[in-house]
Amino acid sequence: MNTWSDMAMTQPLVSKMLTNSISKDRVSHAYLFHGSKGTGKLAIALLLAKSIFCKNKELGEPCNKCKDCQRIETGNHPDVHKIIPDGKSIKKDQILHLQKEFTYTGLESNQKVYIIVDADKMTNNASNRLLKFLEEPSKMATAMLLTENSQSILQTIRSRCQIMSLQPFNPSLVQEKLQEKGLSGANAKLMAALTNNIYAAMKLSEDEWFANARKLVVQLVEVLQAKPEESMLFIHNHWMPHFKERDQLHQGLDLLILWFKDMIYKHIENEDAIIYVNHMDKLEQFSMHWSRQHAIGHLYKIMEAKRKIDQNVHPALVMEQLTLQIQR
Repeated sequence: MNTWSDMAMTQPLVSKMLTNSISKDRVSHAYLFHGSKGTGKLAIALLLAKSIFCKNKELGEPCNKCKDCQRIETGNHPDVHKIIPDGKSIKKDQILHLQKEFTYTGLESNQKVYIIVDADKMTNNASNRLLKFLEEPSKMATAMLLTENSQSILQTIRSRCQIMSLQPFNPSLVQEKLQEKGLSGANAKLMAALTNNIYAAMKLSEDEWFANARKLVVQLVEVLQAKPEESMLFIHNHWMPHFKERDQLHQGLDLLILWFKDMIYKHIENEDAIIYVNHMDKLEQFSMHWSRQHAIGHLYKIMEAKRKIDQNVHPALVMEQLTLQIQR
């Protein structure tokens, strides 16, 4: 989404507020873009940066062709600085380095923009340092903080930002756009259930690892249903070697959640809501094995397993326990 017109289709309120500010030359010194994953926080931040620097914009719309727009798009603009977590957090030294950059005169103008991705992951020291930075705003500097969890950011920082709440995309809209890009109806429906980020969905649909992950989820449910005594071997010989990283394991559990949701939809005869439309025969078979109450119970167990993964419980132990719980 490279234009405000495109952005208005998915984030109409935020787009209108920002374009009004741009047209009136009243861009705030600090913004906090808050929204769930895939709602376009970084895309909006980059679009706003283009609108600030583009010399050929019309009615607030950047041209997307000039040197400034192109360098912002590729991450090479000398006066647009992006900070991302160093490991699991954003550290004080990163903010200090940013402040040092801002003491220098802009290379091509006096305007500067900085974008802090996952701003909720700032350490206490980094947050306090940023607060001091925000307390002395420059008319020529614009801060953009991006977060999925605004409540984890210091209230004193939030109070100095204009908060922009981004709304989740409508899954049907995501599915429609994915089909326009060439995905089948079944694949588009699955991807839209997993993410509302069009780019991430397309990338995922082309990922061989993810294709194998989908197969393994189906196989796991088949083993749990037909050969429960072999489920532990399956977890250790097939599941864990594939889902090696915690993020990958989360993705596998998300796919498993969709399976048990589909079983519930099958039980209540809401087939339009079913995601795994290419496996209706298996869903029919599985729903005869697990009652609706069982499927609901297993959903809660899978979500609890995801919480344990976040709490750094050993992944293999989490999967062993989950497997035993579903077998009962």
